[in-house]
Amino acid sequence: MIDKRALEYILTDQQEEIEEKAQDELCQRKEIVLVDTKSTQAQVVIGVRRSGKSTICYQALQNARVKYAYADFDDERLDGLDAKQLNDVLETLYKIYGDFNYLFLDEIQNVKGWHLFVNRMLRKKMHIVITGSNAKLLSGELATHLTGRNKEISLYPFSFREFCSMKQVDTERKTTKAEAFRRAAFDEYLKQGGFPELFSIEDKRSYVNTLVENILKRDIEQRYRISYKAAFEKMAHHLLNVSPTMVVSTDLANTFHIKSEHTAKNYVDYLKQAYMLIGVQKYSPKSKVRAVQEKVYAVDVAMMDQRDNAFAGENLGHRLETIVLIHLVRRCKMEDMDVYYLNDRYGECDFVICKGNTVVQAVQVSYDISAKKTRKREIKGLLLAAKQTKCDNLLLLTDHESAIIEEDEYQIKIQPVYDWCLELGL
Repeated sequence: MIDKRALEYILTDQQEEIEEKAQDELCQRKEIVLVDTKSTQAQVVIGVRRSGKSTICYQALQNARVKYAYADFDDERLDGLDAKQLNDVLETLYKIYGDFNYLFLDEIQNVKGWHLFVNRMLRKKMHIVITGSNAKLLSGELATHLTGRNKEISLYPFSFREFCSMKQVDTERKTTKAEAFRRAAFDEYLKQGGFPELFSIEDKRSYVNTLVENILKRDIEQRYRISYKAAFEKMAHHLLNVSPTMVVSTDLANTFHIKSEHTAKNYVDYLKQAYMLIGVQKYSPKSKVRAVQEKVYAVDVAMMDQRDNAFAGENLGHRLETIVLIHLVRRCKMEDMDVYYLNDRYGECDFVICKGNTVVQAVQVSYDISAKKTRKREIKGLLLAAKQTKCDNLLLLTDHESAIIEEDEYQIKIQPVYDWCLELGL
């Protein structure tokens, strides 16, 4: 039980912290337009830890010029707070902020039973903005208790355009110098990734290590009461080391001596729900095929190697593919589309993009297609996708090559990933 005087000190400290954001140089994220401050629905921004969820909510509220109160439940001083004390939090916020009709609740899922409080606030016509790092807890509880009175916005680490914005790299000018600076920025992005705080941190490996440990121990092990913690952590690090990779629950269970295939599958689901991994389903018109043979990617390239004992090389091809996937997922979430991979005995295509049941684009990713064998394989994958899906919008993304070619009466656009990322407008 936390007394009201202690609550006042904690929430006043948090008020000072949120107000200090006004002094920071903040990136305008594309997803900010999705936060509807006029809506009577709870606006829920979810995503991996340290991806900028609090910042985008702060910016949305500042842009709307509304009076709001702020509480961060990821503060260790509020550990153990339960739903019964949320009314004390509300009372204290009124004392600190005066009257308000917007509540900004950061990492609210740390409070057991939080949804009951939010539901009551919504009935009182309070505008609610929420952040959280665990999709299942938020989505499941909101769907059950708020009966649709919520809107979810997924947030990921910085896109390449946002990375350039923070680095003050020109993304528009068509000059040799500007182009060179963009290519240099992308080489850095390919290795560093998009976590916002990495811009100001020298020891990037230590930062990513701590971030991964927090996700594994706080967001997953504590909440799901994982019994085989060592096996779970080894499996999680393995999947980050080898991503992108197919998930075979039986193999994972055998390799890490996990009790059952079902438990191994649950462990992978927990990693996806905590946004450490992104799952991509296999393309097929048949639902039962899409439900199996999932492929997983790290949520950011920083997690692929910036960890102890990762033992990873540059893996430029896998890193490039991961960046493309993250950009595609962001685009698809904003435009109500889905992304799949295509694979059968005749070949594979990295990504097919669907609008409803129509394939609107097939995308292949290869770091370097200068070798004849590699070029032939990548084009073959695109042609396979074209013939199986009846889609003729074919894109081959590389590190640096640019061209438009004709193959088997299909036109294929070859484009550098850095140029394509900027073209997406994210």
